[in-house]
Amino acid sequence: MAIARKDLGEALVTKGKLTKEQLTEVRDVQRSAPGDIGRIIVDLGFADERAVTEVRAETLGMPFVDLSTQRIDPAAVNSVPEHLAKRHKVIPVGKNGNQLLVAVVNPNDPVAVQDLRLASGAQQIKMALATEDDVLAAIDRMYKSGGSSGNEVVPMTSDSAVTLPGSGAGQANLSADIRQAIAGYGAREEIAEDDTESMAKVSEEAPIIRIAYTLIQRAIVDAASDIHIEPDRRGVRVRYRIDGVLHEVMPLPKYIDKPLISRFKIMSDMNIAERRVPQDGRIPIRWENKDYDLRVSCLPTVHGEKIVMRILDKSNVLIGLNRLGFSPEVQAQLEELVAQPNGMFLTTGPTGSGKTTTLYSVLHKLNSVEKNIITIEDPVEYQLSGISQVQVHKKAGLTFANAMRSFLRQDPDIIMVGEMRDLETAEIGIEASLTGHLVLTTLHTNDAPSAVIRMVDMGVEPYLISATVIACLAQRLARKICQKCKVPYQVPAGELRRFGFKHADPNELITLHKGEGCEACKYTGYKGRIGIFEMMRINDEVRELMVRRAPLADLREAGKANGMHELREDGLDKVLAGITTPEEVMRVVFTAGH
Repeated sequence: MAIARKDLGEALVTKGKLTKEQLTEVRDVQRSAPGDIGRIIVDLGFADERAVTEVRAETLGMPFVDLSTQRIDPAAVNSVPEHLAKRHKVIPVGKNGNQLLVAVVNPNDPVAVQDLRLASGAQQIKMALATEDDVLAAIDRMYKSGGSSGNEVVPMTSDSAVTLPGSGAGQANLSADIRQAIAGYGAREEIAEDDTESMAKVSEEAPIIRIAYTLIQRAIVDAASDIHIEPDRRGVRVRYRIDGVLHEVMPLPKYIDKPLISRFKIMSDMNIAERRVPQDGRIPIRWENKDYDLRVSCLPTVHGEKIVMRILDKSNVLIGLNRLGFSPEVQAQLEELVAQPNGMFLTTGPTGSGKTTTLYSVLHKLNSVEKNIITIEDPVEYQLSGISQVQVHKKAGLTFANAMRSFLRQDPDIIMVGEMRDLETAEIGIEASLTGHLVLTTLHTNDAPSAVIRMVDMGVEPYLISATVIACLAQRLARKICQKCKVPYQVPAGELRRFGFKHADPNELITLHKGEGCEACKYTGYKGRIGIFEMMRINDEVRELMVRRAPLADLREAGKANGMHELREDGLDKVLAGITTPEEVMRVVFTAGH
C-alpha cells in the first residue's frame, strides 16, 4: 500500500530549509518539466539531499537513517542478494527475529517489499528513509567487503541470465534465480486437479512466486512483447516473443506446471478452480520505476492450462509519427489527411502489425484543447491524457456499435474505433463521418485496396464507402538490423527483382547489410522493429471504381497511379537503406497471391 504523503515543499518552508520564493520557482519548474519535487529542489541547489530526505521522512511518518554513522548488521546484509539491493536501491540495516529493517530511497515500491520478503524470509519489512547517495555507497561498501555470504541468492549477472538462442538451435540457459527457486521447491507428487485448496497453498510458496516474478522480469529485460507458458507431456516450455518472433527461453520441470499456472491465475484475478474454459485477466507491474500492464490469457489444453501474457509498456506507446518508419512523403500525406475535419481513415494489417500504435500516435498529434476526442477499444491498451477512452463491456451490453451511438451525442470532433468488426459498427462510423466527424479505425486485411473490398463484403453500400473513406493505410512490422553487428554484403541486382527492383544490369552487385549476431541482439542479427507501409489515398478515379464494384486488381492499379507505393516497394526502400534485410521483408510482406 502506498504511503500517504504531506506536501514536501510546504514542509521544507516550515522547517526553514526553503523560502517561499524558492518554492514558487520550484513549482514553476515542476509545471514545465514534471518530476519529483525533492529532486528538483536538490538540482536547483536550494537544499542538500540529506535535508530534503530528512523532511520527506517526517512528512511520510517514517524514520530517517544516516548511513554514514549507522552501524549496518552484516547478518542482515547476508539475507538479501546484491542484485536485489542494487535493483531496488535498498540496504538491509538490521534484523530482529522475523523483522528486517531496510534503508530505502523509494518507500512506495511494493515489488521491492515483496522481493525483500521472499529473499530474506522475513515476515515483516520495516523501512527507513535514507539518501540515495548513502544507500548506493553502503551497498558498494557492504557487499564488496564480504557483508554478503554463502546464503545469498546468486545475482542475475550476464553469466547466469537467460540467453536467447540464435536462429539455429541450441538451448537457452536457466537463470540462476530460476535454478535456485526450482531447487528450493523440489520434486513433489502431482496435486489433484480438484484439490483447489492445496493448489492455492502451493502457489503461494516463495519458490513459485520467485519463478513467476523472474519470468516476467527477464521478459521485460529482453524487450519481449509476449510470454508463453506451455505445459507439455514431460515438462513446461517457456517462450518469449521478441521483435515479433518466438524464442524458446527455458524448459521447466513438469511438477512446476500447475503451481506456476495457478500463481499467474491468482496474480491476474482468475478463478483457479476453473480449468475447463478459457479465462482472461490482467497483472499491473511496476519494475525499474516503469509501469507495465500484462494482459493474461489462460487456455485449457490436453496437457494442462497454457498461459500467454502480452506485455504492454505504458511508456513506449507514444513514440511519435516520425519514429514509426514512414517515408517523409507518406508521413506528410498522413498528417495532411488526418487534419481533415471529417471522413474515415482506415488502418489495416494482421494482428500485431502496429495498427494501434499508429492510431495512438495520430491521436497524440491531433490531441489539443480545441478537439474533443473519444475512443472505443477492446481493451483500452494505453491510457492517453486528454482523451476520453471507453472500453467494450459485452456482458453489460456496451458494444462498439452501442458506444458509437452515444458518442454522436457527446459532441465529438474525432472518434477512434478499435476495430470495425461488423456492418452495424461500420454503418454508424460512416454516419459519423458524413455528419462532420473524423473517424479513425482498423480492419484486418492484407493490403490497403483490400480494405475497400472488405467493407463491401460486410454489407456497406459502395457509394457510402466512396463518400466517406479518405485513405487506407496497410502496415507490417519488420525487424531492424542490429546496429552493433551490422555488416555489408553484396548480391546481384537480379535477386531483388521480386521486390520490384529494376536495374539495367541484373548481374551488377548491390551492397546490402545484415546482422552477424552478437550479445546485444541475442545472436539473432536483429534488434528493434520498424514499420513497412502502403498508403492508398482515395481520389475520384478510385471512388468511381468503388461505386462500380471494380475488382481488387483495378483498385490496386488506380491506387498506384495515384502515388501508392506497395508494401514490398516500401520494404525494398528500407532494405536498400540498410535498415532491414530482404529475408525479413519477405517474411512479413509476401503472402499468398502477393
